[in-house]
Amino acid sequence: MADLPVPEISDNEVLIKSEAIGINPIDIKTRKGRGAAGILKEFDPIILGWDIAGTIIGTGKKVSAFKKGDVVFGMINFPGHGKAYAEYVAANEAHITLKPKNISYEEAAAASLAAMTAWQILKEKAGIKHGDRVLIHSAAGGVGHYAVQMSGYLGADVTGTGSEKNKNFILGLGASKFIDYEKERFEDLLHDMDFVLDSIGDEYTTRSFKVLKKGGKIICMPSGTSENITEEAARLGLIGDHFRVQSNSRNMKEISDLLEKGIVKSYVSKSFSLDEIQAAHQQIETGKTKGKIVIKL
Repeated sequence: MADLPVPEISDNEVLIKSEAIGINPIDIKTRKGRGAAGILKEFDPIILGWDIAGTIIGTGKKVSAFKKGDVVFGMINFPGHGKAYAEYVAANEAHITLKPKNISYEEAAAASLAAMTAWQILKEKAGIKHGDRVLIHSAAGGVGHYAVQMSGYLGADVTGTGSEKNKNFILGLGASKFIDYEKERFEDLLHDMDFVLDSIGDEYTTRSFKVLKKGGKIICMPSGTSENITEEAARLGLIGDHFRVQSNSRNMKEISDLLEKGIVKSYVSKSFSLDEIQAAHQQIETGKTKGKIVIKL
């Protein structure tokens, strides 16, 4: 922990007093020198984090979409230096949106990077449509639990993998079928799927090829895994790619609308205080987090 000056804002930025911060696996990877560490190495100090929810207390000269007192949330400057692990955060107005009144700060902060990742992959990258058969790996996790809900909203028939203890949770999110990855091999149970969202990588990617129909798509989220996925998929008559989420207010507004209407809900399994951030990172490192964890300021 360190005391730093309150950030100065540029003409297109707002100053936000944070109420909640979202914690993501990319935070842990970056802390360990992977993830976004390469783009941040020139900064000193590096302030981790990208997801926030809070109240605007200052606006730049050219800010037109927001005013002081607005309650907002978003994924700040990803990929880049978000500096979200702080009480005060400078954010470009193009990276935030208004928080729905019917959800908490914690639920809003949770639904930033993870929800944006799921939405950009499903809606814009994969073009999921009514009747598509979709497989979501780690369906109880941060991205996964949003992806199941969003796929159902887009009209897809969803299968989710997870551990037995999360079976009812995953089915409750809207999945029509659950596969226990510890006891069953999903490639023995599924075929002719239209799309796979692979949040695990490595052998899960090549195993997932087997369940897709010709022309089916797979998006692999983890960086540094299955680097040749595009070529490998193409040899099998499939479409494969990696994905990295990008900050933008248009998608944040779409997610805000889904949250406001109750179509998508954030499941926050635990909240930590700012001085417990080490414990929050350790929880994410278990790889067993259900839904999301957040920091409450």
